[in-house]
Amino acid sequence: MYIVKIPGINGLGNTKGCEGAGNAILKSIKKIHSNEAGMPIDSNLFDIEEIHLDNGNLELSNKLIYKNSFETFEEQPKVIFLGGDHSISYSTTRAFFDYCQNNEKEPCLIVFDAHADCMESMKEPTHEEWLRKLVEDGFPTKNILLVGVRNMWKSETTFIKEKGIKIIPMNQLLGNLQDTCDIIMEFSNNKELYVSIDIDVIDPSFAPATGYPESGGLSSRDFVYIIQRINKIKNLKAIDIVEINPEKDSDEMTVKLGAKILSELI
Repeated sequence: MYIVKIPGINGLGNTKGCEGAGNAILKSIKKIHSNEAGMPIDSNLFDIEEIHLDNGNLELSNKLIYKNSFETFEEQPKVIFLGGDHSISYSTTRAFFDYCQNNEKEPCLIVFDAHADCMESMKEPTHEEWLRKLVEDGFPTKNILLVGVRNMWKSETTFIKEKGIKIIPMNQLLGNLQDTCDIIMEFSNNKELYVSIDIDVIDPSFAPATGYPESGGLSSRDFVYIIQRINKIKNLKAIDIVEINPEKDSDEMTVKLGAKILSELI
């Protein structure tokens, strides 16, 4: 398994600490001996890289993330990115978009997040508007699916409706989880798939150590099931796991969940 640590943060001061999530998750996964499919987990066999960043120089950091991500997409069949906060996903998904265009593949992006991340974009996208910037760069909105969003600004709601971005709300998710997973898998059919996981899609009773926790989210059990289904998608190219803050995780509950999610993607 090819894993890239990206300790990038641009969360308006609210995500300081997320840069340590990659190391914390990889330390925690050493305590997981197998995933639920019975596959042994030996972290010593992981192919681990890190993009070394200066979070004081956002322009340079974004260029480094983009360059390394693009090269990874060209060279690796599948990659897992460990953030960092959600701002890293602008550069990784932009590289994914360009990789797909260069290789005549149709890109598909599924985002699990309590928030839409579609605020008005800034020069160097933060974790609050990275997705809007990606859309403004030309990523096809018909191939973007937001899952679990439950707190949006009015301007974000307007933007999403205007662009025709699809949303699966919490009530639909919980109404029939198996059927909804079928819909998610069908959405990505015959496309190259990138999945972005903001840990706050999960209810803070299961994942409290994040910058903007939102009540009314998924249980950890339900989300593990979703990830197990997604991992069966043959055209799954990349996954990122972001917004876990070990500095706020007094009992390591959130980090352990991140490690659990990672183990189910092996």
